[in-house]
Amino acid sequence: MPEYPDICIYVEKLKTLLSGERLENFRVLNPFVLRSVSPSPAEFVDKKIVDFHRIGKRIIFECEDEFFVVVHLMVAGRFHWKDRDKNVARKVALAAFNFSKGTLWLTEASTQKRASIHCVKGKENLSKFDRGGLEVMDAAFDEFRERLCSENHTIKRSLTDPTLFSGIGNAYSDEILHRARLSPILQSQKMTDEQIEQLFQATKDVLAEWTERLRKENEDNFPEKVTAFHDKMAVHGKFGEPCPVCGTPIQRIRYASNETNYCSTCQTGGKILADRALSRLLKNDWPRSIEELEDRISE
Repeated sequence: MPEYPDICIYVEKLKTLLSGERLENFRVLNPFVLRSVSPSPAEFVDKKIVDFHRIGKRIIFECEDEFFVVVHLMVAGRFHWKDRDKNVARKVALAAFNFSKGTLWLTEASTQKRASIHCVKGKENLSKFDRGGLEVMDAAFDEFRERLCSENHTIKRSLTDPTLFSGIGNAYSDEILHRARLSPILQSQKMTDEQIEQLFQATKDVLAEWTERLRKENEDNFPEKVTAFHDKMAVHGKFGEPCPVCGTPIQRIRYASNETNYCSTCQTGGKILADRALSRLLKNDWPRSIEELEDRISE
């Protein structure tokens, strides 16, 4: 799922490309993507684009007369900028926004159609899309600590809870926790001030660094290949590969369709955290440390 750095780059590129342009047509190609009934897409035709911005992981198209298009990309939704005479594969196309200079396509390469579009009239009606998460990049340490400790969860869950923190998901929370050298299952209300400071600084650093990295990668082009898995990430999607800091194989906790990646040496004092699926199956055969795991692999 696109997260804070990816969404920021989308917003920046869309601003540069389309601010001040008139929307010539707004075509909904898959009826399930449209989650509102009023105003209709037809009412946006010929309106000028005033601005683009984000609310959490949602991208907001602001049109004149206080008309707004709210897009949530979810896991597989993506934008593509094409010349007017270029199409995208019909089976993945959800919507098309036509302008004089080209077409912005919204696609979703998944059988589970979860991406959404809401059409909104009036700024006051945008508030329902704000989950209330803290914007960490604009926050002071005391604000971060208060929000983190307001509920007692694992810090992995806290970072990815949109009611606590805005724009952070599975991928960048892994990178943040590795940078902070903290276990993903550490309880937020049991953290020391020093640990909270580490987490606060790591969150700001990782989000800022990846936003700048993606900005440079897409400096001369529209971001067509947005992904949650980057070669230069330290731990996310790197199961079994060496940690770039200490060389220990990256571990994972799998749950539903997601997984948490971490380094047992850097983050958990050498302990391998129980995988909900495998540890329940293996019970006493589940290795308790990286040394025990390596011993079993070498047997």
